[in-house]
Amino acid sequence: MIYRNLGGLEVSALGLGCMPMAGIGAAMYGKSDHRESIATLERAIELGVTFFDTAEVYGPYVNEELLGQAIRGRRDRLVIATKFGFRIEDGGYRGVDSSPDNVRRACEGSLKRLGVDTIDLYYQHRVDPNVPIEETVGAMARLVEEGKVRYLGLSEAGADNIRRAHATHPIAALQSEYSLWERGIEDEILPLCQDLGIGFVPYSPLGRGFLTGQISQRSDLAEGDYRLNDPRYSEENFAANMGIVDVVKRIATQHSVSPAQIALAWLLAQGDDIVPIPGSKRRATLEDSMAAVNVTLTPADLDALDAAAPAGATAGPRYGEMGMKMVRI
Repeated sequence: MIYRNLGGLEVSALGLGCMPMAGIGAAMYGKSDHRESIATLERAIELGVTFFDTAEVYGPYVNEELLGQAIRGRRDRLVIATKFGFRIEDGGYRGVDSSPDNVRRACEGSLKRLGVDTIDLYYQHRVDPNVPIEETVGAMARLVEEGKVRYLGLSEAGADNIRRAHATHPIAALQSEYSLWERGIEDEILPLCQDLGIGFVPYSPLGRGFLTGQISQRSDLAEGDYRLNDPRYSEENFAANMGIVDVVKRIATQHSVSPAQIALAWLLAQGDDIVPIPGSKRRATLEDSMAAVNVTLTPADLDALDAAAPAGATAGPRYGEMGMKMVRI
């Protein structure tokens, strides 16, 4: 494993997205096995992964509990990131809530479920349009003062909110979707983060599995899989988006590695302040993804990938109408 600086935090160049292991992720991407999830987390630590990402809403709660179980007695050097920002009632989320009271409530709950004294990186999961970002970040900053949180982050925030948040308290990292098939942050958001010294954490770096090359047709997805409702997996967009995967596969063959490793290596090549968090719930996929740190793409490889997947070329929006209303605000 190699390591990078993420807004002041030293982390493994690839983190582990824990969402697929339990809770909402399992509902989206198929059932997970508790023992295998724990074994996957333990294997990640063995491989030198130090950066682990979860959220209160994954479950809700059960994903944090799972991670807390796995890291018990292994806390040293690990960087634990979690997220708040939803109103959770009756076992589900009921809209966004980044009020100061909810910031504190969520933090106290996350600390308990994770079994830690301090959260290393605490993200606002989605911007709450009803609460000024200064109020939310001010409440987060008080948690830093109290030693309950070390660094602050945002997720899917727009440029204006990033600037205002960073002026209230330094923001260490922005987490947003970024991959070969989702490059919308490159024009404004990524340059802004670089100017402000904010690290960038791409989630869904493998296009929700599309860029792994393991899905060649919609029928490969099990009944009930969330991606059957993903606009980019739809019947009208699927074939067009396979063109990106064909180029990824070709370059993977040339390097004798997996397509997933090529997609992750491309992200790693976009800047030393970028730390992708591929999700996994099995040791085999974890090991494959983490090997991407050993892949060096040539200038010709990068040119071919850029030509196959220029910004804006992917067919279909990345979320449905409701999801799109919650990003970059």
